[in-house]
Amino acid sequence: MFMLESRLGTDQNHLLAAVQTAAAEANTSLFLTGGAMRDMLGGFPIRDLDFTIESVTASKIAKAVAKKAGARIAEEDDHRKSLELVFPGGATAGIAMARRERYSKPGGKPQVTPATIHEDLRFRDFTVNAIALSLNRASRGLLVDPTNGLGDLERKELRTAYSFAFYDNPARILRLIRLKVRLGFTIEERTQQQYENVRAEKLEEKIPPARLLEELRRIAEDPNPGGILHALDQEKLLYLFSPALAGTKLNLAGFARLHKARQLIPAGIPFPVHNFGLFLSVLTEKLTTKEKSALIRAVGMRQPDKESWQKLETRSKKLDKELKSLKLTRPSHIYQAVTKAPGDQVLFLLLRSQHRLVQDRIRNYFQKYLPLAQEVTGEEVRAKGVEPGTPKYEKVKEELIATRLNARPKKPTPEELAAAANPPVLTPQPGGLRRAYSRQPSAR
Repeated sequence: MFMLESRLGTDQNHLLAAVQTAAAEANTSLFLTGGAMRDMLGGFPIRDLDFTIESVTASKIAKAVAKKAGARIAEEDDHRKSLELVFPGGATAGIAMARRERYSKPGGKPQVTPATIHEDLRFRDFTVNAIALSLNRASRGLLVDPTNGLGDLERKELRTAYSFAFYDNPARILRLIRLKVRLGFTIEERTQQQYENVRAEKLEEKIPPARLLEELRRIAEDPNPGGILHALDQEKLLYLFSPALAGTKLNLAGFARLHKARQLIPAGIPFPVHNFGLFLSVLTEKLTTKEKSALIRAVGMRQPDKESWQKLETRSKKLDKELKSLKLTRPSHIYQAVTKAPGDQVLFLLLRSQHRLVQDRIRNYFQKYLPLAQEVTGEEVRAKGVEPGTPKYEKVKEELIATRLNARPKKPTPEELAAAANPPVLTPQPGGLRRAYSRQPSAR
């Protein structure tokens, strides 16, 4: 539990506490599962929190958490009793019922029945995703690992949790390639053979559009989507999304630029970005209108997703015009303009804006203004006589940030300049190093 809580951000810890409270009030068994456990134990950044509840009321509990914490329901699957929530601040969580899925044919709709946590884990995709951490009062901190996923994490190896994992759900072969690239793991020999058998039978053609869309979303959220797409291209799997993506129309150069743009975002500082529309704009940059329409049909893309991608350039024009204005004369003006804008628009302009001034100002925002703004603490705001949660609190905080950003750097004194130009020389002495200049002995 210490490892988990120390690896999570502030928003994620609040999320964790909210879900634990809701499960305790409902008197149900709660476990942290999936990618969160894999990433925590494997030493990777924890991006999403996945919770599994041993109860058919999992959806009801998830909605109660969303209402109480002010979270937005991004996805809901009534068949599997699962929900995806987006919390204020950008933290995300999946809450689902512990279940057993039985497939009558490859890629078909599974029969879903409630199950224990052990049954749920034994029939997941890969062993590294089949580890759970108990969050129940009587067994808090207990690891549940029925398929020895911890051993595979130590060996840095991907292994299916059961023999028919790919046959039941062929979309897992896409997940295999994605995790191989993201984690840098090898594929276990028997799992590799299972993969080749599925490809030989062309079962990837049985993947339904909804699963393709889900996998495309996962790739969009990955720090290095270009690397995953390149691996899928090498495996000749990109045709599932669009045959036009193969070869020179795969915009790897564009994804390399996107990767560099994302790296400008300071680590540990919240900067929410709706990645899917931005990802699609880069993915389809070299496609014709007809080819883009074919991609939409192949994955069954819905209208909100299409608009987030197709209208991104139009929505970004207002910010582009504002950032190239000469009226933004002070750092606080640029900070306010970028902070109020959606993250996908900011990164889109960093990639596509034709104005050097706009790109320079966005880079200054990430490299200078945003880190400097974090130095204004809650204690400083409260020292002005206002408390968090009041309307005046945010106003005073913005004023303090503006003052900090606009302050001119202090000019060094002549003595400081001379000291910088002539640093003290260290000369070796018997028994160690001693400074060449004298100093008063310290009092002990």
